[in-house]
Amino acid sequence: MTGLIRRRGHGDGRQERLARALGWFSLGLGIPQLLVPQRLNQLIGVDDSGRNRMVMRAVGVRELAGGAGILDRPRPAGFLFARLTGDIMDLLLLGAALRAKGNDRHRVGAATAAVTGVAVLDAIAAKKTSRSSDPTTGSGAVRSQTGITVNRPPEEVYGFWRRLENLPSFMYHLESVQPTGDGRSRWVAKAPAGRTVTWDAEVVEDVPNELIRWRSLEGAEVPNSGSVRFAPAPGGRGTQVGVELEVQPPAGAAGAAVARLFGEEPVQQIKDDLRRFKQVIETGEVLRSDGTPEGSRTQRQLFQREAQPGV
Repeated sequence: MTGLIRRRGHGDGRQERLARALGWFSLGLGIPQLLVPQRLNQLIGVDDSGRNRMVMRAVGVRELAGGAGILDRPRPAGFLFARLTGDIMDLLLLGAALRAKGNDRHRVGAATAAVTGVAVLDAIAAKKTSRSSDPTTGSGAVRSQTGITVNRPPEEVYGFWRRLENLPSFMYHLESVQPTGDGRSRWVAKAPAGRTVTWDAEVVEDVPNELIRWRSLEGAEVPNSGSVRFAPAPGGRGTQVGVELEVQPPAGAAGAAVARLFGEEPVQQIKDDLRRFKQVIETGEVLRSDGTPEGSRTQRQLFQREAQPGV
């Protein structure tokens, strides 16, 4: 089963939990605002006029939409910023309520303090989520990580992947990977308009049946690095394969082409590659669709190649 592998630090886990908590808070607040606005008006100390009920219902609709958007997306930076904008609008409304006659100033003041506190949390969550959701943050690199479980033992899966010349059999954007000795290899990838991009890479860490880590050599047209991890799946169900990839698109027209090649939904692109890998390693062939027109290639044919210990 394919899926995004989240190998995050404690900070990333906290920011996700905070975002989800704010999403549930929006839903929990929006429902009574929409259904019983008079109770909410009474609670925050404002006059329960027809106009205030209408405003409260409108705020409830906004909260429900924001909460649903936050919970529906793994990186909901846009909805968190929308929540922050809504908080500012609420503070303006509460400020007007504090000045209006007939309102309970103590309750309005308490509501203002509560909204201020929530606005601070929204600002923190929106800022952190915005940074982590941009795949080209900082250095301009495109980063992605995903994984799959295959019904084969780790040593077999590692052995297939370690022969890097096998990679084009399931990685559609690769034309070839040829070992050149001393742990190095030459990679040729497809680019738009029939072009190709070439670079040399080296394996920098190799733990049999557990990990392969590589990086491009200096002067590569497409600076990149990545790793693939192999771990026994629970219940003896085969091997969990986790892939991490970072690509630094170059500048200029060639860079734009490479960015399109590697930068559009990189996680989905690797997921598609891993689904083809699952077919190859489990059934012996990968069934190509119209988007991958090379045709079928059998695992037997791949393994008949001369096994080489290095890449």
